[in-house]
Amino acid sequence: MQKAPSPSNEHFRTVFILSASILIVVMNTTMFNIALPNILKDFSLQPSEGAWIVSGYSIVLAIFTITYTRLSDYQPIRKLLTIGILIFSLSSVLGFFADSYVWLLIARLCQAAGAAAIPGLSMVFAGRYIPMTRRGSAFALIASATSLGFGLGPVVGGVITDYLDWNYLFIVTVMVFLVIPVLYRFMPTENAEQGRFDVIGALLSGISATMFLLYISTFNSLYLLVGLISAAFLWWRVNRAETPFIQPELLLNRPYRRIVFMSYMGFTLHFAVLFLMPIMLEQVYGRGAAAIGFIIFPGAILSAVAAIYVGRLIDAYGNIKVLFLAHGLLMISALVFFFLAGNSPYMIMIAYMFTSFGFSSLSSSSTNEVSRILPSEQIGAGIGLKQQIHFIGSATGSVLAGILLELNQQPYSASEFKIPYGLLIVLMTASSFTLYLYSKKVKEIANVQ
Repeated sequence: MQKAPSPSNEHFRTVFILSASILIVVMNTTMFNIALPNILKDFSLQPSEGAWIVSGYSIVLAIFTITYTRLSDYQPIRKLLTIGILIFSLSSVLGFFADSYVWLLIARLCQAAGAAAIPGLSMVFAGRYIPMTRRGSAFALIASATSLGFGLGPVVGGVITDYLDWNYLFIVTVMVFLVIPVLYRFMPTENAEQGRFDVIGALLSGISATMFLLYISTFNSLYLLVGLISAAFLWWRVNRAETPFIQPELLLNRPYRRIVFMSYMGFTLHFAVLFLMPIMLEQVYGRGAAAIGFIIFPGAILSAVAAIYVGRLIDAYGNIKVLFLAHGLLMISALVFFFLAGNSPYMIMIAYMFTSFGFSSLSSSSTNEVSRILPSEQIGAGIGLKQQIHFIGSATGSVLAGILLELNQQPYSASEFKIPYGLLIVLMTASSFTLYLYSKKVKEIANVQ
């Protein structure tokens, strides 16, 4: 591990700057969710094909996020962030000129390769440099920026799509380039350390994740077979390599695995919702892109503001209580979507308020819990792997929602959204049971001590 300055409250300012970058990256995701109906029409795509504009982005994010975080053990975070931002900005320029589905998809995948540096390394920076007494607030600030991005993305994306064209969405994301000189002024200086980066492990990890997502989107057994084989080789590599891409201690850590599973469920639910809402609002209620954005906006703004108080709750009462709060909010949102979304578009607005607030609470408290239970030398890899699972979950949510929706014929009626919304209840039931087991174990350990 490279030598770096000690944790200090002075670095909280840097977390604020990094959060501004995360805001633009997250907006990049939700802007294209809103534009998805228009893209489907322009290129004559099925929902499952269009979902790859979102889920393909998430797959690459998943692969590169853990790559950047593992590299942060050897290279300065500032240097890695600069590389990621440059790739992201140049890919945005490429996407602006996209005039075919393939070109658009390539631009989105290249964007993801750069964007992956920002959320993961921001989490690592907070875990490494912010003292535990304020770490909950730091992670909540990052979650707040994420929620604000989810809120602004639909509004900005809707207005641009309605009055210009979806190509112009790429112009917004170029602005992240302006963060580079600010980072060089405020980020602490780190020294690079010599070390071996496990390229083979990184490739096997990426192949396993990609094959898994291809299987759930096609149910082609060949993808499942390749995925299982690559996962087996990855496990062999993890236990044989001197400096493995994924540390075996993380995979064998049951509390860590449970936290990651809960995060996976939360991201799957959130991105299933973000995929389904624009399509339902457009096909069932006849709303345009801008109107869809304004319906989604209140929930995300509520979450962004509330995230500040969530950070204080984490610092004051601990992660477990906030995790229970998050699961309660997400379960309410799933029930409202299932039972009431077909009655009025405003029920969708209310449901998403619970979704967004619950999601940001889950994201910040679970990441803070990871930084609490892992030793300092595993925090970077642990947060990186968690972030990778996040993006696999986001891709899973989009793809599964698209598959379940395609069981019916377009145009879709309100009743045809029941099955995909029912999936949300199943997801939160499984995650809530996992949280119960985790909290029970934490209490047992506390009583022994």
